[in-house]
Amino acid sequence: MKKRALALDALRGFSIIAMILSGQMDVTHLPAWMAHAQVPPNSSFDPTIYGITWVDLVFPFFLFAMGAAFPFSLGSKLDKGENKYKLCWDSLVRALQLVFFALFFQHMKPFVISSNTNTASCFISLVAFGLMFLMFVNNSIPYFKNSKIGIWGVKISAFLIGFILMYTLEYSGKENPNFDIYFSDIIIIVLANMAFFASVIYIFTYKKPFYRLLALPFVMAIFLASTNPGWVKQVYDFTPIPWAYTFYYLKYLFIVIPGSMAGEYLYEWINSDSDRMSEKNDGSAYLIAFTSLALIVTNVVFLFTRQLELNLAITILLIVSSYFILKSNHSSFGVFWNKIFTVAVYCLLLGLVLEAYEGGIRKDHSTYSYYFVTSGLAFFGIIFLSVICDYFKCIKSTKFLVLSGQNPMIAYVTTALVVMPILTLLSITDYFYVFKEGTFMGFLRGALLTTLAVLVTMVFSKIKWFWRT
Repeated sequence: MKKRALALDALRGFSIIAMILSGQMDVTHLPAWMAHAQVPPNSSFDPTIYGITWVDLVFPFFLFAMGAAFPFSLGSKLDKGENKYKLCWDSLVRALQLVFFALFFQHMKPFVISSNTNTASCFISLVAFGLMFLMFVNNSIPYFKNSKIGIWGVKISAFLIGFILMYTLEYSGKENPNFDIYFSDIIIIVLANMAFFASVIYIFTYKKPFYRLLALPFVMAIFLASTNPGWVKQVYDFTPIPWAYTFYYLKYLFIVIPGSMAGEYLYEWINSDSDRMSEKNDGSAYLIAFTSLALIVTNVVFLFTRQLELNLAITILLIVSSYFILKSNHSSFGVFWNKIFTVAVYCLLLGLVLEAYEGGIRKDHSTYSYYFVTSGLAFFGIIFLSVICDYFKCIKSTKFLVLSGQNPMIAYVTTALVVMPILTLLSITDYFYVFKEGTFMGFLRGALLTTLAVLVTMVFSKIKWFWRT
């Protein structure tokens, strides 16, 4: 019987939920560890602050999950013999759709349409959300399920209407009142770049992971050499469409490519023989879940507080403990976790060795230590969620993670385009001033808005209305 893994969906779900939460909390009274390390609450960006917080794990975990999905979205097609160049073209189309997504979403936020969010701007945002359904819903458009021509006809029409809407609106909520091609969601722009460049690398190194990893030193070399005049700097600076691509975005290959390795191990486990599934060792599973979570928490806490030697000592102790725990587990789960564990340790230790380089680990401006540490922690996140979701099958308690992870695009826009407009139309936002009265209330604001966004996303996931590019 073919196994099904929910760990990847859960990791993606955790990332998107944490992303929403971190963006919706009122930061007025929050402590520094509740925000990006380099942007403390009520402070401006300060790149001289080193360390990471839980908020700094959100985006790399999502990128890691994106790479881990390649073996399922691309590898399965390559297994069937699909043409590599066609898959590259499909990846380019996907990237272009994500660029449009980034532009459209950023322009359709109610507070961007109108500086004083009003009824009209809220209704426009809700209409935009409906249009995005037609743009991105995957084979679920009523009456067009079995017609590719019909599906693409609806999609293209929706994109045209969306562009006309963006182009004709006058925006009082941003400096430039007109449509601005440079005014886009940077997170989605980065994902668009990864959707193309990382996909192409994966396609041409399929079943050759060593070659895939060899691409990373060349990317690093271009970054390092671009500080001096020469052809490498010209390559780094070249961009025919600066609003959608700069070489700087390719730094996130250091997270997506390791993620693809995790995806291959996961894909291999799912498609392996299941005769050893019954060889369970609950004690071993509990321990490996504990040590994996402990490694994530330890590194975040002690890198943030800059207790580097203590962090290294505890990390090594947990790694050694995990090694001996996994050594005795010969089940199919144990074999899978061991493979993930090996790469996780390599990435994490490499990141910790690089920690002193560039002054210390930080998200902005991101350092090599940041890429490898967060990749290593994402591997441990996969192990932890594999134990919880796939081994112990805690389906009900993790359903909110899984369903959100299956529909991340809807989850990402729901707060701005659905939840806040509806709350504004109902005049509920008139009472949001209460959330500025303390740390707990600031956090509660984010928790309530995140819960509403997750509930909306879960509804669409349950009825299988997924957004895809």
